[in-house]
Amino acid sequence: MRFQDVEKRFGDHVVLKNLDFTVNKGDRVTLIGPSGSGKTTILRLVMTLEEATGGYIFIDGQPLTHEERGGKRVELKERHKNEIRKRIGMVFQQFNLFPNMTVIENIIEAPVHVLGLSKKAAKEKAMGLLEQVGLADKADAHPLELSGGQQQRVAIARALAMDPEILLLDEVTSALDPEIVGDVLGILRDVAETTDITMLIVTHEMQFARDVSNRVLMFDGGHIVEEASPEVMFTDPKEERTRAFLSAVLDH
Repeated sequence: MRFQDVEKRFGDHVVLKNLDFTVNKGDRVTLIGPSGSGKTTILRLVMTLEEATGGYIFIDGQPLTHEERGGKRVELKERHKNEIRKRIGMVFQQFNLFPNMTVIENIIEAPVHVLGLSKKAAKEKAMGLLEQVGLADKADAHPLELSGGQQQRVAIARALAMDPEILLLDEVTSALDPEIVGDVLGILRDVAETTDITMLIVTHEMQFARDVSNRVLMFDGGHIVEEASPEVMFTDPKEERTRAFLSAVLDH
């Protein structure tokens, strides 16, 4: 993933400005920083849920939504965006499961309709993933019959069912009760250790960021304040802004 001069405004409010950074294949990059600093907006741009106001995003060298043509920034066709979007999975803060579908129907929906997998193959894969997230016995339950932690584990299985090359994680534990946060993070640690999926993570769970990431970016005011390995970021950050943020977060 490469961000080149990316800008995002909502009216007069500039959320991201001249954003330049690269996430290499297999990297686990965590974005930290105060609320409202633009971290979730970055994930929404990659997922094409929002559109950048300026600049370019590349996935594996291919432009995601716009390219430069004859010195102009030109929007690409929807079909092109859809092709690239297939390679990206996202787990949201608020689970976003379809309430009218069972757990297994939620997981096989996209593999069948987007990837063209047969129902049988999709179900086999879904059951394997439910096993992995410890919910094999909930395949026929509806989301509202599950706890928040269980719904989030289903959401992770659903994202993985698409065999994504890139996984975006947006504050995946912030809507959960504290005692079940560890279960969900444990599953994601396992995904990080056993696959080569590239991850871009927004989280307030600093221990998770430390365990899973190979790079941490500190964001404030829509731009990168500091970039370092977790070891350096959490023990010896260079920037005063990073130090102030971490001491506030880590003291709670």
